[in-house]
Amino acid sequence: MTIEIMRGDALGEEFRRPVTEVLVRGFAEDFAYFSKDPRVLADAFAHMLLLERFFVALVDGAPAALASVTEGDQECFDPRRREMQRALGRLHGLIGYGIVRSQFLGAYDGARPGLAEIGFVTTSPEHQGRGVATALMEHLLQLPYDTFVLRDIKDTNAPALGLYRKLGFTESSTRPVRFAGRAGFSGYVSMTLRTS
Repeated sequence: MTIEIMRGDALGEEFRRPVTEVLVRGFAEDFAYFSKDPRVLADAFAHMLLLERFFVALVDGAPAALASVTEGDQECFDPRRREMQRALGRLHGLIGYGIVRSQFLGAYDGARPGLAEIGFVTTSPEHQGRGVATALMEHLLQLPYDTFVLRDIKDTNAPALGLYRKLGFTESSTRPVRFAGRAGFSGYVSMTLRTS
């Protein structure tokens, strides 16, 4: 198995759909409101990925994991209402567009030059547990930032939390989730790593 890490825009537009498919499969549970069909989700989300903000782990040339990296007020998504409505339907697409804008956009409160927020870290199910996410994260931690932040990790996501701790991240905050019983987890964990 060969793992190569590349920035999304270096892969080219022909990789937009496969990269989006990794994202929607990795976050299928979180995106279930929009649709339970990964093809529909990829149709709805492919347009909005700012590929220059994503790093992709390729396994034998195919996208297997990804993560966004943003600094300051940079965003990793640029949703367009009409594109979402085309994929999800007029009303559902409008609601979905509003949810994406309110939940997925917005800089980290402590955003500043030199601090990178790593987000949307996910590995396609068939590559989980094979070191792909570790390789991706190790690559990201070599980028020239003095601080890395991970926000809103579900407290039940033991594999992710374990990996981040192994890489040196420490918990910086937690926030409870409303309706924890229905959500299936009780809170979000944020973690920080200072490199200098």
